[in-house]
Amino acid sequence: MTGVTEPVRLLLVDDDPLVRAGLSSMLTGAPELQLVGEAADGQQAVDAVRDLRPDVVLMDIGMPVLDGVAATSVIRRRPGAPEVVMLTTFGSEEYLLQALRAGASGYLLKDAAPAEIVAAVLKVAAGESVLSPQSTRQLMDHIGAVDQDSRRTAALAALAQLTERERDVVLAVAQGKSNAEAAVALDLGIATVKTHLTNSLAKLQLTNRVQLALLAHDAGLGV
Repeated sequence: MTGVTEPVRLLLVDDDPLVRAGLSSMLTGAPELQLVGEAADGQQAVDAVRDLRPDVVLMDIGMPVLDGVAATSVIRRRPGAPEVVMLTTFGSEEYLLQALRAGASGYLLKDAAPAEIVAAVLKVAAGESVLSPQSTRQLMDHIGAVDQDSRRTAALAALAQLTERERDVVLAVAQGKSNAEAAVALDLGIATVKTHLTNSLAKLQLTNRVQLALLAHDAGLGV
């Protein structure tokens, strides 16, 4: 039937049962989402992704057995991997950077409003990235201050693998443009933009648009 969109399949991961219960109650009230399972640590999350095949994982960071960053790294390297949104009480720049480099597409603090959490899940399911304004400021301050020369050299070497058009697409995406906006800006078809984006991610061994933005920033491209 036309006009019907399947709900986003969501896996909830947090070691605190009270937090899981509260989030579960809130998320199951969103008709756009289908909560397909819960996990209490990172290893359970890895196993649940394999068994339940969610579209998005809402992941805590500080957990026993396997923490959220390590679990995200494992999950995002799997074929057909779900997107990951980190939802945590940790607001430090180092945790944020680790999570994004591991492949997370979003990072929110647990004091985010319920509507903000639901919107973040839907956005990353649609291929976008989500950072709270506070997290964005922390990220830019941190990566602007730490080991800039070595990161710039490594980033420029990585980007040198790309064709000129692929670099144009990467820069547009790193500036926050959607595929459609990048297509207009570069006078390309949307399908061509998607192809360049897919090829660039594969060459750079990255998994999402956030990591592209980090790489472009490291290279000093003014994003």
